[in-house]
Amino acid sequence: MTQGKDELDSLVRSRIRALRVAQGWSLEELASRARVSQSTLSRIENGQRRLALDQLVILARALDTSLDQLVETATEDVVTSPTIDGAHGRMRWPVRWDPGMSVVRQRMTDPPPDNPARMRAHPGREWLVVLSGTAVLMLGDRRIRMEANQAAEFPTMLPHAIGAEGGPCELLGIFDRDARRSHQRGDDA
Repeated sequence: MTQGKDELDSLVRSRIRALRVAQGWSLEELASRARVSQSTLSRIENGQRRLALDQLVILARALDTSLDQLVETATEDVVTSPTIDGAHGRMRWPVRWDPGMSVVRQRMTDPPPDNPARMRAHPGREWLVVLSGTAVLMLGDRRIRMEANQAAEFPTMLPHAIGAEGGPCELLGIFDRDARRSHQRGDDA
C-alpha cells in the first residue's frame, strides 16, 4: 500500500468511529443498523480488517452520511484571506462554497446608498446576521436598522442594499445559488 492510501484508510476509519460516537451509538448499535457483525465493525474501526467498498456504502448509509463525505480528503487550503473591496468598504471571507449556496463574512464601513437607483434586485434569497456594529438594510422603500445578533431573510427580487451606520459593521451572509451568481457578477449590494 502507498502512504496516501494508508492515510486515507486511517482517515475513513477515524470518521466512522467519530460519527458513531457523535450519535451516541455503541459498536453493537451501529453494527445492527448497518447489518454487520459487531466484531466486523470493531475490526474495521481498528484497522484489522480491509475496507471494502460495499461495506463503506452500507456504513455511510447507517451513519446518515454519503460515501463521498466519508472518504473525502481535504484538498483545499483551510485558511482563507479576505478579498478587499476598498471602493465599497468591504472585506469578504469565503466561508464555504457549495454548488447551492455560499456563506460570506464581510466588513462594511460605508453607509447604504441614499439613491434608490443604486439598490439592486436579482433572483434569489439572502439571509444575513449582524455580527458586530450596526447595519442598515434598505429593502424596497423600507430602511431597517439592525444591531449585533439580529438577522434578516428576504427575497432579492426586492430592490435592496446594505451598509454600516455609525462605524464599521460585520455581517455573515448566506446566498442561495441565484443570489450568489448575481453577487459574483456585480460588485455591490
